[in-house]
Amino acid sequence: MAKISLAQVSKRYGEQAVVDQFNLDMADGEFIVLVGPSGCGKSTTLRMIAGLEDVSEGSIRIGERDVTQLQPAERNIAMVFQNYALYPHKSVYENLAFGLRMRKNSAAEIEKKVRWAAQMLSIENLLQRKPRQLSGGQMQRVSLGRALVRSPEAFLLDEPLSNLDAKLRIRMREEIAQLHKRVGTNMIYVTHDQVEAMTLGDRIVIMSQGRIQQVGRPLEVYDAPANLFVAGFIGAPEMNLVTGILQASQGKVVFQAAGMSVSLPDQLVQRATPGSQVVLGIRPEHVRMQGESDTAAGIAATIALVEQMGPHTLTLLETRPGNGSAAPERIRVLTPRQDEIRAGEHYRLMFEQAHLHLFDASSGVNLALP
Repeated sequence: MAKISLAQVSKRYGEQAVVDQFNLDMADGEFIVLVGPSGCGKSTTLRMIAGLEDVSEGSIRIGERDVTQLQPAERNIAMVFQNYALYPHKSVYENLAFGLRMRKNSAAEIEKKVRWAAQMLSIENLLQRKPRQLSGGQMQRVSLGRALVRSPEAFLLDEPLSNLDAKLRIRMREEIAQLHKRVGTNMIYVTHDQVEAMTLGDRIVIMSQGRIQQVGRPLEVYDAPANLFVAGFIGAPEMNLVTGILQASQGKVVFQAAGMSVSLPDQLVQRATPGSQVVLGIRPEHVRMQGESDTAAGIAATIALVEQMGPHTLTLLETRPGNGSAAPERIRVLTPRQDEIRAGEHYRLMFEQAHLHLFDASSGVNLALP
């Protein structure tokens, strides 16, 4: 195992920066996930680590070696691709053994490593099959095994589960997590699926337009998003984000939007200025619904849509502005299963104060963070 460090790494095509000033230090045995929308630069970053893309600026170190200018074969890393990249005319055994043969490993060493990887991935009974005789999940295991037999200093995985159906993707996600625990080797995993990122990574790196937006442990990022992009990207269902104005009222700072008036806790507004435009954020599980007859407090809203998700119910409500000119705000609420609620019913919404977020509307910065 080895530490991996990227310092001021950039990739440019002409004037266009695809990756811009990427900095990351990865500890021995760490599982890092690069996550972001298509075109954010995450796969390009992975390919630069692998040596498949040249670095325009900056340096990449694996262990004590500066590998920035080294060829892929000299970096001692293994890459798992989205499309499996198996040799169709070779058996599973030969696919696993091919890289070892190219490195002049002995027959005994090849046999030992192939059998070990096959047992690790539960594909011992598939060794004589050809790729066309395998399911998608089995091909992905073989692709992982081909990387595993090399005993690399790092595994690089580029959206390896995107070709699988939803159920198999969940199972393979679990297997990759268990594999990392067993082998203890650094893994860098690229995905656009924030659920994969949250469940797999020791730390996640959220990217947008070639830049890192935030790095942290999954729940740290979930609880304290650095900016509006992270707040909207991380979380399913996504965070409620409402644009409005801060106003001073009776010694308190109040957030005002269409049909909404929310008194804010002092610690949330220390960096905010009354009169400024801001975005109030709250996750759906931190909004409570109460019947109108039960309370006069909170925000008046009407159910627009109910989505039953098995153990949970996701409810979309629209606020009811006092004047008819303002467009209503839409608020999502995630609760334990509720069979009795229906579209058109009226409720009052209560926001849990401890879970409110406040963002600057122009810069997107989370005003509650240092």
